[in-house]
Amino acid sequence: MAAIKTHTVGIIMNGVTGRMGTHQHLMRSLVAIIRQGGVKVGTDEVIVPELTLVGRNAAKLEKLAEMSGATQCTTDLAKALTDSGNTVYFDAQTTDRRVGAVKQAIAAGKHIYCEKPTALSTADALELHHLAEKAGVKHGVVQDKLWLPGLLKLKMLRDMGFFGQILSVRGEFGYWVFEGDTIPCQRPSWNYRKEDGGGIIFDMLCHWRYVLDNLFGAVKAVSCLGARHIPKRWDENGKPYECTADDAAYATFQLEGGIVAHMNSSWCVRVRRDDLLTLQVDGTKGSAVAGLRQCWIQPAAATPRPVWNPDVDSPINHFDAWTPVPSNVEYDNAFKVEWELFLRHVVKDEPFRWTLKEGAKGVQLAEKGLESWQKRAWVDIPEL
Repeated sequence: MAAIKTHTVGIIMNGVTGRMGTHQHLMRSLVAIIRQGGVKVGTDEVIVPELTLVGRNAAKLEKLAEMSGATQCTTDLAKALTDSGNTVYFDAQTTDRRVGAVKQAIAAGKHIYCEKPTALSTADALELHHLAEKAGVKHGVVQDKLWLPGLLKLKMLRDMGFFGQILSVRGEFGYWVFEGDTIPCQRPSWNYRKEDGGGIIFDMLCHWRYVLDNLFGAVKAVSCLGARHIPKRWDENGKPYECTADDAAYATFQLEGGIVAHMNSSWCVRVRRDDLLTLQVDGTKGSAVAGLRQCWIQPAAATPRPVWNPDVDSPINHFDAWTPVPSNVEYDNAFKVEWELFLRHVVKDEPFRWTLKEGAKGVQLAEKGLESWQKRAWVDIPEL
């Protein structure tokens, strides 16, 4: 039997002391890949990550290194970038720190993979794309929701022609984030400070751009109303602070093909739906409702015929008219799936279309959403 060829990929992980970086990217993605024996490429090759953790808090880094088995950790990004064994730079810092660090990594010749938003302006996000292209490094942006089981089921239904002509998409996302005075806040306090890069419009419209573009049709225009519903919260140390960023966004999008999409995003909503994220897609031949992992369908032939009569209880239990879509395949962690695709792109040059330019499209939609809110008007989305 032929020996297995191992491709070791040194990865600088900057900003993984945060919740998302620790759990989704470090432990559930790269550590999981290492523990499964790497990313298998055919029958005789494997890609194995080797991790260097970078951050500002040495004690936190050492604890993470012990937990994850990472071989190195440092508070000196420049030093990590000079190590020729590190070929990939990953950034999960707060958004306001991302552009400068990614530029450093591009200048050092590293391949780039980073969280979204990639920047706080479309100009900066596009500059990162152009710099990476000019340097000849490979690059990608986290667009994890595309690999959620519920959304993969929606894509399958679309590809099978289940919907017929898609008419509209309705999305509800969010939950109640506690203010932090009596019950601890379950999101970091910087999310609610505009000066630190916070705000739900910048956070979530970047997600909705790639979801809508990839599943239903390119976004052509946006009408967005933001809100700062909760003016005061308490931070991680129990100290009160003024919220300066939007904590809810109510946005409508016009997609190519005449599809209308509406997405409500809020940290000030209590959940009475199937999941923290639900997407309802209505078409001429059928409809579907997807959560993070599950999906339910109602074809045209099984659609009830309700008659409006508010004077009696409805004789129809509308939930009974939906059928669950079975999980006919195994679904892995969405972040891990995209990491594996990016590593295959770096080592084997396999296609990877979720680039820094795609990340810039998300930043563009967030900026246009803020512009729409300010102008109280529809705003077109030009090609980048």
